[in-house]
Amino acid sequence: MGGGELYCDTCGLAPVVAPGGLIGSTPTGMAVPGKGTGVGGPDSASSRSSSRASSRASSRSSTSRRSVSGRLSRSLSGASGASTGRSVSVRSSGSSTGQSARSRLGAGLVTIPEVPRPDPRAAVMENAEVPERKRFCSRSDCGAPVGRARGDRPGRTEGFCTNCGHPYSFVPKLRAGDIVHGQYEVAGCLAHGGLGWIYLAVDRAVSDRWVVLKGLLDTGDQDAMAAAISERRFLAEIEHSNIVRIYNFVEHLDPRTGSLDGYIVMEYVGGKSLKEIANDRRTPDGRRDPLPVEQACAYGIEALEALGHLHSRNLLYCDFKVDNAIQTEDQLKLIDMGAVRRMDDDESAIYGTVGYQAPEVAEVGPSVASDLYTVARTLAVMTFDFQGYTNVFVDSLPDPEHIEVFRTYESYYRFLVRATDPDPARRFSSAQEMAEQLTGVLREVVALQSGRPRPALSTLFGTEVRVTDTALFAELTEDVSLLGARKAGRKRAELPPAAGVPQQTGPAGPTGSGAGSGLAELLAPLDAPATALALPVPRVDTSDPNAGFLAGLAAAAPAELLGALQGAPAPSAELRLRTLRAQLELGDLPAAARTLAGLEERDPDDWRVVWCRGVASLVTGDHEHAALAFDAVYDAFPGEPAPKLALGICAEVLGQLDNAAEYYRLVWATDPSFVSAAFGLARVRLAAGDRTGAVQALESVPEASIHYTAARVAAVRARLRRRPAHEPLGTDLTAAAAQVSALQGFGLDAVRRERLSTEVLGTALDWVLSGSPGAAPGGGALLLGSELDERGLRFGLERSYRVLARLAQRGEERIELVERANRFRPRTWV
Repeated sequence: MGGGELYCDTCGLAPVVAPGGLIGSTPTGMAVPGKGTGVGGPDSASSRSSSRASSRASSRSSTSRRSVSGRLSRSLSGASGASTGRSVSVRSSGSSTGQSARSRLGAGLVTIPEVPRPDPRAAVMENAEVPERKRFCSRSDCGAPVGRARGDRPGRTEGFCTNCGHPYSFVPKLRAGDIVHGQYEVAGCLAHGGLGWIYLAVDRAVSDRWVVLKGLLDTGDQDAMAAAISERRFLAEIEHSNIVRIYNFVEHLDPRTGSLDGYIVMEYVGGKSLKEIANDRRTPDGRRDPLPVEQACAYGIEALEALGHLHSRNLLYCDFKVDNAIQTEDQLKLIDMGAVRRMDDDESAIYGTVGYQAPEVAEVGPSVASDLYTVARTLAVMTFDFQGYTNVFVDSLPDPEHIEVFRTYESYYRFLVRATDPDPARRFSSAQEMAEQLTGVLREVVALQSGRPRPALSTLFGTEVRVTDTALFAELTEDVSLLGARKAGRKRAELPPAAGVPQQTGPAGPTGSGAGSGLAELLAPLDAPATALALPVPRVDTSDPNAGFLAGLAAAAPAELLGALQGAPAPSAELRLRTLRAQLELGDLPAAARTLAGLEERDPDDWRVVWCRGVASLVTGDHEHAALAFDAVYDAFPGEPAPKLALGICAEVLGQLDNAAEYYRLVWATDPSFVSAAFGLARVRLAAGDRTGAVQALESVPEASIHYTAARVAAVRARLRRRPAHEPLGTDLTAAAAQVSALQGFGLDAVRRERLSTEVLGTALDWVLSGSPGAAPGGGALLLGSELDERGLRFGLERSYRVLARLAQRGEERIELVERANRFRPRTWV
């Protein structure tokens, strides 16, 4: 399953698989007992499993799995091992300190089916019993099974542990009609949790509102009592829309035992847990159907909002899982706060659940990183059939080649890989940062599914500096018609290319639409150094001492900038990064190499330094190391478009057209402000022989873009440049002519318009001379004002060349254009 072994290499047992693929209810266990207690907990089996898993993982927690995630980095077999294993540390983009600004589940990107709020009375259990399989001794150093059946005699719900003699009781202490604290009237039992019975009650003192009373499993268990007390202390002050509200902490005298029992009074949250929502989805054959990845991401974002609020108050949740979050209407709430603890708490027991808990918790305790780990594991459990997540894959993910959702959404896989990295330092640094990246992944997923872009401003990168290589094609200097041009009386002069457009060195000859190599010869070569320097630039760290100083130099030219940087108030990382970029833009590669070496010596794992290493490697032609650097940044920030755009460029210059097309597609589908992705996608599709795909990419550039005209000009040439005359070109000729006519209203200058017209008319002339294959019956059609026959097209070509001759700047060019007009002019008596 998932590329892993089906049997545990430690105990030899097969993974426990729930019938029909159900998500199981692994109970909360004690990962680390409180100070002075032994190993064990409410569920000793789960506790011991968690400890073993954590111990096994700790020996390899310093090794990152992120080096195996990228398709591009896996293909670079010639790179050194040190480079392929590169990872980056993360500068936090901030910490979540307040309530979420979002008004509904789904972050405005996806609609999540609402879960109606049920009648609370319908949730009351008719027969409040704890199943025998879940009955264990509550003594922390025992955990033996208790209350089990013997022969025909059912197990006892009260008694003494036969192993240690500790008393146990699984009988609810409250019954329907009981009044607690003179205020709360009990309606019945809702459920039995890891820390005791949970009751539904009516608050007779506050508008008869529904509340939940949470009691203890066994008041003789000191750890359980401490957990309840900690819950009272921490949570009564917390107010957040995604966290269950704690109203009160009361005591009630048990008339049967005479003990004073404590109860937490909590907000009643009606709805369905994530476990119920996941298990309710079924395939036609009855197996569990995993949640759509976009729905799971929406849940994850809301959960991270709640965890971020707890972290801002110096609290850790510790036990996030599918059981502990409920969707009610269009809102997600965290419940079961019994495992919450302060970050500086070194005394109380640590609770967690096998399969969700981070591997280092048993040795070093919980942390913000371990909380974020539980969210990622929960997402994995919900989005694919994650069998064996409590044993075989207790601290790892299956191979992506065996999981469809990982193959479909690479960014989602990279997100999970980083969030569950064995090394806590390489996970996301805060809940807010993780939520931002998960939101970016969600934008990409929704854009791919809906076909509608979902752009957003990045907190890490600016916009792309410029768009290079918008021409795509070299300017044509040969005859536009291979069949219709008459031989010249003297040697022809070549026409100069238009300004800023590379020149095609020779005729490519007619090629079929599927001949990838022939189309590749028509393309202008990619200027990799210029394209690298046009990539988005990391935003300035506002905490840097030179942040304000550098903000005033944003528009300075590179040479002026280097001089101005000499007067910086103090040396800093941002100052060195800006110096490096200025040196690269000036082409001073030796100086740039020295600056980069200094940056890497000071902080080699800073993601900004790794990004600059990728840019510098592209500029100097070290394409493989550039790809590895950008791949590491993509691993760190899977929700950002910039690393994918950079990887698309690397894949293109490395000749991996399929990978380049995929990265360009991901960027362009998600955010149309990255127009270079559209040109890059068209370029690699043309190189692969896909004219239709290239035209679609170019024509998808929005009209509001300043590169709209360049994209439409390139689209016309992608349709027609060196198309074989025997193909049915009627539809493409009509579409190309319509685009040329429309471009006049978008500021296309006269020279480029007439040159483009000659290409359309020349291709049409070849098509007509070949018999107009595929032409619709009937005549009278016009193309750019010319009749669609040989005579009309020749007149059209003559007219365009004479206009170009009048606009020519040099006499030699003017003479050549007049001669071309004469060669295409139809034979007449005058």
